[in-house]
Amino acid sequence: MFVMCLAVPAEVKEVRGHIARVDFGGGLIGEVDVTLVEAKVGDYVLVHAGYAIQVLDKEEALETLKLWKELLEAEQEL
Repeated sequence: MFVMCLAVPAEVKEVRGHIARVDFGGGLIGEVDVTLVEAKVGDYVLVHAGYAIQVLDKEEALETLKLWKELLEAEQEL
């Protein structure tokens, strides 16, 4: 059995203490712990298991989100 862990980029919309509201795209909003990074509103972070684990370059994050969208659309066509 093959198990894979994923981290997904999200845009930081609000930060309150160590919790941030983030936008994963497509209107999917969630809360993540930003204790491990120095994230501010407008930053893109890589989220894994409810934690922001890295601040990303905006262009890199947008390209990754574009690829995720393409993969999901291709899967729906199957």
